[in-house]
Amino acid sequence: MIRLFVAIELPEHVRINLAALAGGIPGARWIEAQNMHLTLRFIGDIEEGLAHDIDLSLEAIEAPPFELRLEGIGYFGPARAARLVHVGVQRSNALNFLHDKIESAVVRAGLPPDERKFLPHVTLARLKDAPASRVADFVADHNLFRAGPIAVDHFTLFSSFHGRTGPIYRPERIYLLGNPLLPDGTTGLVEEDDVRG
Repeated sequence: MIRLFVAIELPEHVRINLAALAGGIPGARWIEAQNMHLTLRFIGDIEEGLAHDIDLSLEAIEAPPFELRLEGIGYFGPARAARLVHVGVQRSNALNFLHDKIESAVVRAGLPPDERKFLPHVTLARLKDAPASRVADFVADHNLFRAGPIAVDHFTLFSSFHGRTGPIYRPERIYLLGNPLLPDGTTGLVEEDDVRG
């Protein structure tokens, strides 16, 4: 068995800036800089044969390179019991297009469809019994965080292992993005006006 997920790797300087936000929430388990990424599809524990089929299916994806921007801080879960803190991602048709291509590819390879809505984000910390007021203060203090544009010219299939000090993510395969057009006839390269629209 192998545990897999598909993600966009973040540049080192972005990960360092994100890791510098850590602190101020009791009980938070902050994500280490080297483990920060934007998950496109969690796959989970699968047999090696299925992993090979997924690899072949992902390899066939055609999608354009694009840019993305990180924006703002939020959390998942009710305010009184937030389960993680994250940085958001500005709306991007090209990112959604890539996500949909990856979802179709893994389903074609034999996985069931993902029932969860795609909410692009980068996890900063996992929370357990964190005081709601401290979570709210953290969000308010850092909500102007911005990063980007970040050039995305590939996506990565990662494996995940449990190490002594936490999870270890290892890139198994990198898939380069090409230059086909999106369904609306654009290249997917994001302009400032497009991001704000």
